[in-house]
Amino acid sequence: MKETSEDTLRLAAAAFNAGRADEARRLCEQGLARAPREPTLSHLLAAMLFAQRDTATARFHIENSLNAHPDNAAARLLAGRIARAAGDFPAAFTHFNQAIALHPQREAFVELARTLDQAGYRAPAREAWSAILQVIPQHQEAASRLGRLALEDGDLTAAAAYLERATAGEAPASVWFDLGVVRQDLRDYAAAEAAYRKALDIKPDHAEAALNLGIVLQEAGDFDRAMSAYATAYRLRPDMFGAIAMALTSAPHGRLWLDTEELRRALSG
Repeated sequence: MKETSEDTLRLAAAAFNAGRADEARRLCEQGLARAPREPTLSHLLAAMLFAQRDTATARFHIENSLNAHPDNAAARLLAGRIARAAGDFPAAFTHFNQAIALHPQREAFVELARTLDQAGYRAPAREAWSAILQVIPQHQEAASRLGRLALEDGDLTAAAAYLERATAGEAPASVWFDLGVVRQDLRDYAAAEAAYRKALDIKPDHAEAALNLGIVLQEAGDFDRAMSAYATAYRLRPDMFGAIAMALTSAPHGRLWLDTEELRRALSG
């Protein structure tokens, strides 16, 4: 019995899901050799290649899929992600806007907001994230990105509100770290300590969180625990020695270390 494109799709997807990426790619390429304009095979191959970070080849195949079936919203979404990964933001905007026109789903609006954000269009990105948060109040990524944008703008009150909203549920270490920075800048050292510790609980190798934890503990007058945090930062990132030394001497509760080797020993001990 002659193998159909649907058979090839099923076999290739099963191979890829089982971790046999080379076999999956070979099956797709064989299928496309028999049916070069088959859009679903091109789409699947593009998705697999993109997952393997072969952006250039993935882009070639998703464009082939769209040439055969330009009104496929899912293919437009994938094409937008691939274009964004390639740094081609104008193409990414085009694909995401077309995906929204074809099928205005949540995922497409989020991808457009991410792209505006990554491209550096701060005002449109803020508007896009705000619109998402208005429709989906619990959307963590929107709240965290709005918090980060507010922090970069120096609006600490708004940043704190957004980031506390973002950390109401499960949140990555990066969001807790941003919340720690905001609370530290607001001189709420106890709350900043809690946020940095949460970031370290989630990501124990977060050297920046350990450094900032040392700074807020030192600012609060708890020098012994500050040194413990600095020691963690130094163990994780020895190149942070200069930042640690500067923090130790610049804060009101700091100490002056005339012998840098003695400080290195103290951090290593």
